[in-house]
Amino acid sequence: MEENPEMSENEREGARPSIEQTRWLIDFVIVLVVAVLAFAYGYQQHLKGRHLSAQESLANATIDDLQRQLNNIADKLNNVAAAKQAATDAGAHATKKQTAKKAAVDKRYTQLQTQLTDQQRQLKETQNLVAKNHRELEGSLNSTRDELNGSIAKTHEEIVALARRGERSYFEFDLAKSKEFQRFGPLPLSLRKADTKHNSFDMAMIVDDNQLMKKKVNLYEPIWIHTENESQPVQVVVNRITKDIVHGYVSASKYKPSELATTSASSVNPVASPRNTGGALTKREQPKR
Repeated sequence: MEENPEMSENEREGARPSIEQTRWLIDFVIVLVVAVLAFAYGYQQHLKGRHLSAQESLANATIDDLQRQLNNIADKLNNVAAAKQAATDAGAHATKKQTAKKAAVDKRYTQLQTQLTDQQRQLKETQNLVAKNHRELEGSLNSTRDELNGSIAKTHEEIVALARRGERSYFEFDLAKSKEFQRFGPLPLSLRKADTKHNSFDMAMIVDDNQLMKKKVNLYEPIWIHTENESQPVQVVVNRITKDIVHGYVSASKYKPSELATTSASSVNPVASPRNTGGALTKREQPKR
């Protein structure tokens, strides 16, 4: 029997994945990669934070112990100095017994002075080691955070460029110092302090109906917030600080947790139209009245 060319062509067409299926599959892979990176970031930050806290606690305990030893030695030195002064005042009337006692006091005084010097040196070395470890861990945390976070936008043009990637929504803000909250994207924010001298700020925010305060945050330093309604952490960045006003942006995932589940199911059996992931910058949401 001869093979039907038309039927074979239709079968081959049916075996090819549709454009729509391919697009949903790509979206799912992108979301999965971003979720894995966010989880890896959070877990690594948690481990490094615990390591830093343990090191600082151990170092502080060592410093406290050395400080107590120094105080004890200082008290002993004061007592020895008083005894030495009393022996000196005896002067010419000292007997052989007094002379021997003075020599013993001088020897003890020298030993304590040497011990005090050693303890001070150890204390200084411990303090230097704590400061070095803190700087190294902080640098490592910042480096890891920068690698996972990607670029931090410092200007409006850079925010637009990040938005064009289509992965997250961006909400720019100019926030004046106030105890009132204004909503930008998924977060209500309130600027409490803007320090132009040190390029830092204090900001309050409401996360899952709880007020959270972030103090002494540096310029360009990202704040990552995990919320119940977001599939990925929300990012807050301030890229300009002036007197009582800061300018920056809130960055949030374009996908809600329910949408991620829908995207996962649609990658197998798509029934809805593809989600628009264009890179247009999202307009700032107005504060709730």
